[in-house]
Amino acid sequence: MNIFKFFTTLFCIACLSGKSQDLSASWQNADDFITYNRTIEQVRENEKSIIRFSESKGHGIAWLKNMEFSEGTIEFDLKGRDVLQKSFIGIAFHGQDNDHYETVYFRPFNFQSEDPVRKIHAVQYAYEPQFGFEELRKNRKDQFESAIEPSNIQASDWFHVKIEVKRSRIEVFVNDSENPCLNVETLNPTPAGTKVGYWVGNNSDGDFAHFKVSK
Repeated sequence: MNIFKFFTTLFCIACLSGKSQDLSASWQNADDFITYNRTIEQVRENEKSIIRFSESKGHGIAWLKNMEFSEGTIEFDLKGRDVLQKSFIGIAFHGQDNDHYETVYFRPFNFQSEDPVRKIHAVQYAYEPQFGFEELRKNRKDQFESAIEPSNIQASDWFHVKIEVKRSRIEVFVNDSENPCLNVETLNPTPAGTKVGYWVGNNSDGDFAHFKVSK
């Protein structure tokens, strides 16, 4: 068995066993993902293995192959940019297809905004397409988005995200903070989909690394 087949086998065994799977422990290949409305490339910077998205209109997703997720913890590193309305980056989960999924995403251009309204729109939870951010902001204003804590993260910084997905709640932690920056009731209490993958929004690109799930 060659080295590629060996690591592929280990990857599949870990997925099927339901144990924690950490892609930061090995080279994170662009081939490990099925992409929608984006191209991705695999790059290495300062010993960090990165999945980099291209920019395009509409949302884009890179679904992880051979991974099913329902409840547990999702962790990853990500980096956006300080360009107004052009940096929406995060994760999609409970995906049925490219249009039906839950997402937690960040607006890095709002992290250090002096506008108090923009500042509390730094992290968002949504359930597409029924409860997208426009619907939530209109009818359940500020219930599913929040400011970022710790508050010293710059728009172009790498930061670490941990999302605890439970049957009734979604909790989001940034940079190993003990307190969630977002703690909300789920909008999808009976999820039918199990896809999980990186997500970027309209006119957005982004860098991602160190993907890990624990079930």
